[in-house]
Amino acid sequence: MLKPSEPFLIPYLSGPDKNLTSAEITNEIFPVWTYSYLVLLLPVFILTDYIRYKPVIVLQGISFIVTWLLLLFGQGVKAMQAVEFFYGMVSATEVAYYAYIYSVVSPEHYQKVSGWCRSVTLVAYTAASVLAQLLVSLASLSYFYLNVITLASVSVAFLVSLSLPMPKKSMFFHANPSKDVPPKPPGKDAFLAGPQKDRGPVCQGRFTISGNLDDGQLSIPKPGNVALRVFVWWFRDLKECYSSKHLFYWSLWWAFSTAGFNQVLNYVQILWDYKAPSQNSSIYNGAVEAIGTFGGAVAAFAVGYVKVNWDLLGELALGIFSVVNAGSLFLMHYATNIWACYAGYLIFKSSYMLLITIAVFQIAVNLSVERYALVFGINTFLALLIQTIITVIVVDPRGLNLPVSIQFLVYGSYFAFIAGIFLMRSIYSICSAICQNKVQSSAGSQNPDGLYSEGSRNVTMGTRL
Repeated sequence: MLKPSEPFLIPYLSGPDKNLTSAEITNEIFPVWTYSYLVLLLPVFILTDYIRYKPVIVLQGISFIVTWLLLLFGQGVKAMQAVEFFYGMVSATEVAYYAYIYSVVSPEHYQKVSGWCRSVTLVAYTAASVLAQLLVSLASLSYFYLNVITLASVSVAFLVSLSLPMPKKSMFFHANPSKDVPPKPPGKDAFLAGPQKDRGPVCQGRFTISGNLDDGQLSIPKPGNVALRVFVWWFRDLKECYSSKHLFYWSLWWAFSTAGFNQVLNYVQILWDYKAPSQNSSIYNGAVEAIGTFGGAVAAFAVGYVKVNWDLLGELALGIFSVVNAGSLFLMHYATNIWACYAGYLIFKSSYMLLITIAVFQIAVNLSVERYALVFGINTFLALLIQTIITVIVVDPRGLNLPVSIQFLVYGSYFAFIAGIFLMRSIYSICSAICQNKVQSSAGSQNPDGLYSEGSRNVTMGTRL
């Protein structure tokens, strides 16, 4: 759906239509989205699978319509806080969209359909941003009518959702017990650039409704309650998945970086309005968002053709690009020119989109679709929990209540902290790998014929015979 009003939300709220102050928007209104998203995410995640997706998609459509009706006709801080609550509902219910697609198409089409959905989402956001910029710059259209266009778009999407067929199954509560182990999450086999042969499979199996793991390696008790049984499976699945250090560290970066990224996206328009007030300046938020989305998509696409051993150098890449993110946020904080601020944002967004693409596929490489959905849900929840802590400390009136100009100094320091952690760990991992190779080379040179024990040579000879 097209939402051309999004790049110009702050000029609309601070302009004559709503006449809200920057402090009210920053410290009283926007935090509500973070809190509501956090509170709603897990219940909606569970409910989505239990009622088989479509009702949640319809609920998202209703939430979209309520959000924009309030945005158009509501007045005052309380009304805008209600807007943020319902938009938190929109964000929490987004999980149903992709889950629904996987429930109604056959596994062999997962990769193709996933690629289409991702492409349509990026194209729609880019097109909406370009349209908004053209209407504002060339036609001098009021921000109010951008929101009217968005309301019309989400209303059409809601009507379409009513005609969607109801799925007969879901991933967990209504799974087909006779189904074979599902394929890995779509798209990763074509994306993975580094060799994966040094890392063993990570939790590839899947629990069926009968209570047994598909590969026969693990069984669990059978509680009488189906919901309780599903929760037990989830707990054991997650425990097994996060026991992989590779998956754990990539998930750790995902959670911390996504928290910072969402926080920056939430408040960047306020920073732009602070650097160049929309009431007396020409603003190009739509153009910047379009370029940022397109640039991030190109970077994410291009990284698929880079041959890198992500097992060895992945954490180094996370550290280096986190330094880039920190630097771009410091640039946005210290720059007095709006164009420098725009440039910092473009660098930040492109860098994050590149790395999150790598992280998603590194996490997904040895996971079934069901387990990937669980890990994705938990990582998203952890990111929201971290973002909530940041919001309470930095933004909320009950915390430091910092102005937006100082907030971005904090966010830059936050990404510098992430960079420090992963740079130190990557240096340790690389040094350990070099030392291990030297030890193996030294052992091989001292005993070139002794790669096998005597017993091993006998076994080998017996096998050949």
